[in-house]
Amino acid sequence: MRILLAGATGAIGRPLTRALVRGGHEVLALARSEGAAGTVRALGATPVRADALDREGLLRALDGLSADAVVHQLTALKAPSRKLTADDPSNVLRERGTAHLLEAAGVLGAGRFVTQSLVLGYGYSDHGDRPVTEEDPFGVRGGTVADHVVTGLVEAEGRVFAADHVAGTALRYGVFYGPGTWFDPAPGTRPFPVPVGGGGTMSWIHVEDAAEATVAALERGGAGEAYNIVDDRPSTWGELSAARGRRLVLPGRLLRLAVPYLGPLMLDTHLRVSHAKATRDLGWTPRYPDHRVGMRG
Repeated sequence: MRILLAGATGAIGRPLTRALVRGGHEVLALARSEGAAGTVRALGATPVRADALDREGLLRALDGLSADAVVHQLTALKAPSRKLTADDPSNVLRERGTAHLLEAAGVLGAGRFVTQSLVLGYGYSDHGDRPVTEEDPFGVRGGTVADHVVTGLVEAEGRVFAADHVAGTALRYGVFYGPGTWFDPAPGTRPFPVPVGGGGTMSWIHVEDAAEATVAALERGGAGEAYNIVDDRPSTWGELSAARGRRLVLPGRLLRLAVPYLGPLMLDTHLRVSHAKATRDLGWTPRYPDHRVGMRG
């Protein structure tokens, strides 16, 4: 397939580009700068100089090109900020960016569209010990600042599923770890704050496994379907941070005050998610069954 990839230079975009090229696909990758274009070329893809948030510029850059599929992996991954608002950069990419990329699919004649989503859309709360599946309610708000994230995820998925010119698939990834993420195992990367006691239980996914799952979804994913993409063993934030070897442990009260978004995320949320549907329908299983293996690479 020829694929337009938005987000090729990000934490998941880099391993995804390599996986697509390795699988024999041709990748056209959006690049906002010449530096990004150089990175794209080094990954084996062809750069398309355009910004997904600039609708007119994006459509001009794609004029005369064709593709079979569009993959949306744009996020604004960064260290947690003091505030999280409705116009958070990642939300803008999930809302306006998704709309523009769906238009781009029409210009390219692409019949497939795969978008990034997150398991956090199931809600920032204690889900108990039962594994959460795609049959559970998605878009659950809890009245906290984290609702902005949930709203962005629902907006992205809804736009993709409602588009009648593409077969749209959403991938609900666990929290990313690995190179380029909050939990990057490389020496010299900054420690990430975690609460005393380890915090809540979360479902995780190594970025390399996320990339392989995305390739599987492109090739075998169903129209209008969402798939949970997580590893086999949920764990606490503290467990994953300990495996990384660099921890900044803070009292929960201080964490809530310093970075309010991390309270609902790390202290209030217990989320054990099942990838059984992705395994059954996409033929995908994680290479790294849990963070203990994944952190060793």
